[in-house]
Amino acid sequence: MNHRPRRPSESGEARPCPGTVLDRLAAGAGRAARITHTEHLPPRPGRHAVWPHRIRPEVINAIQRAGIEAPWAHQAAAAGHALDGESVVIATGTASGKSLAYLAPVLSTLLDGSEAPEGRGTTALYLAPTKALAADQCRAVRELASPLGKRVRPAVYDGDTPVEEREWIRHHANLVLTNPDMLHRGILPSHSRWSSFLRSVRYIVIDECHSYRGVFGSHVAQVLRRLRRVCARYGAHPVFLLASATSAGPAAAAARLTGLPVTAVSDDASPRGELVFALWEPPLTELHGEKGAPVRRTATAETADLLTDLAVQGVRTVAFVRSRRSAELVSVISQERLAEVDRNLARRVAAYRGGYLPEERRVLERALHSGELLGLAATTALELGVDVSGLDAVLIAGYPGTRASLWQQAGRAGRSGQGALAILVARDDPLDTFLVHHPEALFQQPVECTVLDPDNPYVLAPHLCAAAAELPLTEQDLELFGPAAPGLLPQLESAGLLRRRTAGWYWTRRERAADLADIRGGGTRPVQIVEATTGRLLGTVDEPAAHTAVHEGAVHLHQGRTYLVKRLDLEDSVALVEEAEPPYSTTARDTTSISVLETDTEVPWGAGRLCYGSVEVTNQVVSFLRRKLITGEVLGETTLDLPPRTLRTRAVWWTVTEDQLDTARVLPEQLGGALHAAEHASIGLLPLFATCDRWDIGGVSVPLHPDTLLPTVFVYDGHPGGAGFAERAFHTARDWLGATREAIASCECEAGCPSCIQSPKCGNGNEPLHKRAAVRLLTVLLGGAPDAARGRASAASRPPVTQDGGVATTGTAAGRQEDPGASWSPSQGSSAQTGPGRPGEPRAVHPAEPREGPGTPGG
Repeated sequence: MNHRPRRPSESGEARPCPGTVLDRLAAGAGRAARITHTEHLPPRPGRHAVWPHRIRPEVINAIQRAGIEAPWAHQAAAAGHALDGESVVIATGTASGKSLAYLAPVLSTLLDGSEAPEGRGTTALYLAPTKALAADQCRAVRELASPLGKRVRPAVYDGDTPVEEREWIRHHANLVLTNPDMLHRGILPSHSRWSSFLRSVRYIVIDECHSYRGVFGSHVAQVLRRLRRVCARYGAHPVFLLASATSAGPAAAAARLTGLPVTAVSDDASPRGELVFALWEPPLTELHGEKGAPVRRTATAETADLLTDLAVQGVRTVAFVRSRRSAELVSVISQERLAEVDRNLARRVAAYRGGYLPEERRVLERALHSGELLGLAATTALELGVDVSGLDAVLIAGYPGTRASLWQQAGRAGRSGQGALAILVARDDPLDTFLVHHPEALFQQPVECTVLDPDNPYVLAPHLCAAAAELPLTEQDLELFGPAAPGLLPQLESAGLLRRRTAGWYWTRRERAADLADIRGGGTRPVQIVEATTGRLLGTVDEPAAHTAVHEGAVHLHQGRTYLVKRLDLEDSVALVEEAEPPYSTTARDTTSISVLETDTEVPWGAGRLCYGSVEVTNQVVSFLRRKLITGEVLGETTLDLPPRTLRTRAVWWTVTEDQLDTARVLPEQLGGALHAAEHASIGLLPLFATCDRWDIGGVSVPLHPDTLLPTVFVYDGHPGGAGFAERAFHTARDWLGATREAIASCECEAGCPSCIQSPKCGNGNEPLHKRAAVRLLTVLLGGAPDAARGRASAASRPPVTQDGGVATTGTAAGRQEDPGASWSPSQGSSAQTGPGRPGEPRAVHPAEPREGPGTPGG
């Protein structure tokens, strides 16, 4: 099936058009059939305008020296709003010049401030979701502003900033580039040291603001409210300038994020080259998977082949993959195949992912920017704005979870108006299979709204504590933090976290209040990956992910080298590895149980019920599989002895009655398989209806659940306290489960396969599953589906504070005993804590797993 790459042409010919590149990729044996659809987006001319008259002539001259004679219409419009003192979100396509739209007014205002007779002059703060983006923007600002001299003094302030430079930045830099993590843990808790900067701050720039969604976005929204409060204490009321990918309702999303009215500029006036977008389905292999199901070639292997062929053609390409391990695998496979042609060519392909040391990331960024690298296998960290101009093609190994992310990744190619090629390589799962055969779901549907909930009490409570530690909380402050805040303060008082005095509420503990909230959702210190023979630090991984990624016996990849994990010490947060060359990869398997804590809302679902509420999920990694590289064939399974972890979160679940089972002709011996199959497929399809990734959610299906006393399917948020995904599922249940039924019924397999009902992360090894019974059961359920789920518990009715003074990850039902191990205290952070597992009946499980977040924390 693989073909040997040919030696690249040495003729130095011009780069071919995207259609020609795709034709060459499809020319191999059997490859044309893998393209299920090709979408052609025609080029678009640009529309120029003139800068507002208040943009300083020196700034306009600097922009023109950079080769930009006139702004696009949306750039000029956004700059005008900013200079008028209006918060504005620029929601236009990738490579549309959003950075210049906010830099022009920022630089002009910094020049105005530099002429002030007293004080340090005007300042501005820039926030990026990743360190890499902040560093890249700082380089761009220095280059653009070099003609302006020392009147513009940009500096990066993050966890990598040397201590000796930090004082100079606080007192002399007038454009500070940082990230929400550093703002939360470093700047706001010590705001008095930043008083001169904060007193003069005019603009706050929030780049890539569409990435602030779910729990992370909710935390950032509260950090920004704390920032506004501290700025007001120093007499500053900054204007917010936000840059976003194209999204639905950008003004409303930006307003939720900042807590302020925001004007949207979304009419993209920049030119766009031709984009050829292909949907690519890997072929079936001769192998058979679990229960004899047909197996498709993995998206990882297929992407590695495509990256190899594109490198041979001299096509500069980034391949976006779903995990750190996949980035390493794609890089290694491509390098090995390119070495057959030219070892120098093999050195021009690399991996880029979180967990690398800062100096490694910087080297890779410079090599990609300069063109030294031809191909890069990258996680989503590179999706966010880092300048990689000059790319010809983008490979996307698996649907990234949202249409917004899909277009953001596809837009990384052709960034100077030239034509570009984008290919979505489908994974062997229900959602990807559905999409490559229903292109209208990608190309004829609008991008999603950004989902975040700043009023989530499990997010809000720790930020109220952090705010009180920064400045005493007053009655007037509560309006800033939203309607849920007043109801939480008595609970924080009774828990001994806050104390009320005449001037307001005060933080009472010695611990740092900011440590209560881990805004990226990790909540524990990272596990260091150390080479046992040399003591060299290779990288880090979050503690929850360590259970699945660096357990004893796991294969760990790092920049093309393979290591075996010899020991995982969770107490000391260290994984010891040794270099090796095993002919397999490893995949962890786990078990999950779930209990209902509180039902917030329920509606009739035919004879059964559709419910939404709080649950406790207990998960334990119990073994790992060894799989052959490329084919994925299972070689064996090894048991593990790791502690269980508990998570209190939000879930949607539905129950099935005996009458419904009779109507669906589901026999007792088919029941477990029918529920399990419906659970798997519904998890796979939920990202179409909620702005989430399938790895952000989990599920459990039980033939007889002890809390509902009925056959039950649960789908839950994989984040402490919930993330809004299950709630969205509750409100779109009819459409969501309708698409689930269609995906299963339309699949051509006989008894189930990864394209419909098998899951790559099933804790039960995809046993039992019954495809036909699942279709019949979903048909009956949909016949009795309610028009819409109604009702929502208020945020204040979900108390996040436990009796022992911690802040719980979810509420508990009346009469159910509180488990101290499932809450967190100020010294522990916001992650769910491990505790004893709960014995239960046989069940099928599909756990949510940790995944790489938007970037590396900055603290």
